[in-house]
Amino acid sequence: MDKLYENSQTGCCPRFDPEPWDEKEVTFDDKLFVKDHVTSFLHIPLNFGKVMVRNMEKIQRAEALAPEPLLLSDEKSLWGADVYIAVSKEISDAEMVRVSGTFLTKVFEGPYKDAGKWAKTMTDYVKDKARQMEKMYFFYTTCPKCAKVYGKNYTVLLAKV
Repeated sequence: MDKLYENSQTGCCPRFDPEPWDEKEVTFDDKLFVKDHVTSFLHIPLNFGKVMVRNMEKIQRAEALAPEPLLLSDEKSLWGADVYIAVSKEISDAEMVRVSGTFLTKVFEGPYKDAGKWAKTMTDYVKDKARQMEKMYFFYTTCPKCAKVYGKNYTVLLAKV
């Protein structure tokens, strides 16, 4: 198991520190991700766990775990989302993509049912910064089990500007 996860309180997701992500501007320069697709019903993921397990097994087998966990979700329709899992190197049996750009970020805490409110708040935040949003990603910082243990369910929204 990777040191990052060995040192987490749960043995799964590390505790998330919102400060480096809240109301920041971050830049990705060809950041490497494994890309996959989750089937949803009205934005409720139906096979998220299965998709994550499949990809994490590939990532661990390839010893490609990113130094800092980053899972982005592009909620592109009511029926599905593309997920992007940051990795440290190419993996031969996975779809690989590189993401570049400047992103405004904002941290939210609470149940996933508030995601629509968060998206509206993020849209307003970008407008208040006099920027134009190209795309929005959700960064789910911990799995539901770890969020329960930690007592916080943080989600970061990233707006590509």
